[in-house]
Amino acid sequence: MSGRRPLIAMPARFSESASALRYRAEVTARALVEAVYAAGGEPVVVHPSAPGAAVDVAAVGERLGFVDGVLLPGGGDLSPRWTGDEVRPEHYDMDEEQDAFDLAVARWALEAGRPLLAVCRGLQAVNVALGGSLHAHMDAASTGGTDHRHRVHDVAVAPGTPLADVVGGESLGISCYHHQSIARLAEGLTVWARAEDGTIEAVGRPASAGWFLGVQWHPEDTAAVDGRQAALFTALVAAARRQRV
Repeated sequence: MSGRRPLIAMPARFSESASALRYRAEVTARALVEAVYAAGGEPVVVHPSAPGAAVDVAAVGERLGFVDGVLLPGGGDLSPRWTGDEVRPEHYDMDEEQDAFDLAVARWALEAGRPLLAVCRGLQAVNVALGGSLHAHMDAASTGGTDHRHRVHDVAVAPGTPLADVVGGESLGISCYHHQSIARLAEGLTVWARAEDGTIEAVGRPASAGWFLGVQWHPEDTAAVDGRQAALFTALVAAARRQRV
């Protein structure tokens, strides 16, 4: 590795309280930052500004044009405003300013060809940004799925996909925490991994569209001790290095 580390933009997450900072804060997961840094990237946490829950994609591009790659992290639920659904009791930590920024970042990164890794909520944001929909709450009655909160399980990785190449196999143990999932897959996305209950766990796009990987699980949970999870971050940073701004 030579030269500066590729710059990887990560939108911060709004937090109503953070004891070390006394009041409301903007935060990111330490494990996520450490995983990007360990992979050779330089994490750049950015302020998710979208006053009135509106932000122009071009404006996001002006702010993030200096970065080499993007990581859309996990977080609270996307507001059903973006999909035309209704608010449900199971929804939590919704913030439409956060949503608007993430959706614009997803659109910009994909349109600009910046390498993009989308994690959990980040994957859901990409799917919605491209016109897909979400299951508002996963349960046996509504989706036939099982509980995916605080769960470690295996996923089947589609053979011959870039994900299979990255993780070195067609079965992968993952750590996940989500109660929403992809319902209608957005046009242009392809399923690269599923859970045993059929839940979409990873998606991608054709290589000609630029480097993109979306995973429904949290690879940062075990990246420090699991080389196959760390490989996701290494792949992002390598793609960012190849397309360095």
